[in-house]
Amino acid sequence: MTCKIISIKELRPLLNDLKLIREKSPLVHNITNYVVMNNTANGLLALGASPVMAHAPEEVEEMVAIASALVINMGTLSKHWVEAMLKAGKKAKERGIPVIFDPVGAGATSYRSQTATIIINECKPDIIRGNGSEIMSLAKSNIATKGVDSTANSESALEMGKDLAQKTGAVISISGQEDFITDGKNVNTVKFGSPMMPKVTGLGCTASAITGAFAAVNKNLLEAATNAMTIMGFAGEIAAKKSDGPGSLQINFLDTIFNFHKLI
Repeated sequence: MTCKIISIKELRPLLNDLKLIREKSPLVHNITNYVVMNNTANGLLALGASPVMAHAPEEVEEMVAIASALVINMGTLSKHWVEAMLKAGKKAKERGIPVIFDPVGAGATSYRSQTATIIINECKPDIIRGNGSEIMSLAKSNIATKGVDSTANSESALEMGKDLAQKTGAVISISGQEDFITDGKNVNTVKFGSPMMPKVTGLGCTASAITGAFAAVNKNLLEAATNAMTIMGFAGEIAAKKSDGPGSLQINFLDTIFNFHKLI
């Protein structure tokens, strides 16, 4: 193993969830953006889950009715996509399946910020995963993002993330150099990863999709979100060590996720 040495005991919850994902192959319904659809689908397949990308308002309620988790990613926004997100989110809540929300670019424009607020209020996501700026923007701290990139580190967003968790009832997963996952009281920290990972578009969106897969098999959502960020960071760190750049990292990351059980 080429990553930091950690014990099997520390990874046991993750490995238990991974085993369930590969046994059950949960269907994860993604309403996500054009940029990352291929990356996200391949990440879920490598993990052992079953991805579906469906965003037409005419079918999302039927699709989410057969899914085990819903991931709403607002990277690509338009009136019809927002309509689909709200329809799917409400149906998922009716069915009692976990809703994961990725507020991509929240704070960059008023439309994004307003849409994020509507999704949170109407869909009541179980897990919200974003970078530091996005989480701080949701917490109404007047923090602006640089497009979809963060202008704030994850640690600076932690206290606001805890407040957001208490306000919304959602588990908040804050990605960055260190990842912080909180339910408003408890905080888990994930310190794996590589500086090369932000050079690959869509890895954050992949983290949200993978969070959906873990939430589909583990009702302890704080643990599920932590396991998702752990496998993302751990696999990214291992993959980066054998990659010459972002291009090879994408391939090595998928292979590492696929072979993760062999690395422990």
